[in-house]
Amino acid sequence: KAEGDKIRRKYPDRVPVIVEKAPKARYLVPSDLTVGQFYFLIRKRIHLRPEDALFFFVNNVIPPTSATMGSLYQEHHEEDYFLYIAYSDENVYGNK
Repeated sequence: KAEGDKIRRKYPDRVPVIVEKAPKARYLVPSDLTVGQFYFLIRKRIHLRPEDALFFFVNNVIPPTSATMGSLYQEHHEEDYFLYIAYSDENVYGNK
């Protein structure tokens, strides 16, 4: 909790995010970054193939791609001041 609070005070215009299942799990992203832009960033980071679909879940709900990370953070951050995002990646053609 102290770490998330410290990060928010030091970088008030940034959102501390933990992406569960990702190799590099912690990110500090601009508040005005959209979920769609964050999808692109994570797709590149985890080296996802074009035929693989990527789904984010925040509290078991898929957030709209037009939402900003700041608004998602305000609505869903945990007590430790981090926003937790889980993801699922699937091959949309059914063959791996």
